[in-house]
Amino acid sequence: MFKKMLCVASICSAAWFVPVANAQNTDVVSTAEQLRIQMVEPSKNELNKLVLDDLSYGHSSGRLDTKESFIGDLMKGKSDFVTLNITDQTAKITGDTAVIRHTLTATTNDSGKPGNVSLKVLQVWQKQAAGEWKLLARQAVRINP
Repeated sequence: MFKKMLCVASICSAAWFVPVANAQNTDVVSTAEQLRIQMVEPSKNELNKLVLDDLSYGHSSGRLDTKESFIGDLMKGKSDFVTLNITDQTAKITGDTAVIRHTLTATTNDSGKPGNVSLKVLQVWQKQAAGEWKLLARQAVRINP
């Protein structure tokens, strides 16, 4: 329940930081927000709807995940976000591709080990024939302390 309350608080605060230029940007930013929520309170079915089968998910450590390993790690708690906040977000759409950049700060409990992370993140989203946006790629880099 506490995680869900933090999610709601983060959604409200994140809305103040997201510059949105048009309705199409609003759609992809909204979908990216759904992914953020799913990373805190994961549902395998919902995550499957948000990411492409060919997902390339790069961690700041250099480790790469596939769709299967990304979702599996969230479901098993190997990757466990207690809180996940997004700031300084921008979205740019070119054709059926969107690039979202943001700063991510989070408290984690990966495999039961508490931690904190601050990252710069690049996400690449692809618009599907049915009009929905799906995550194709993601890369994170650590912010120097």
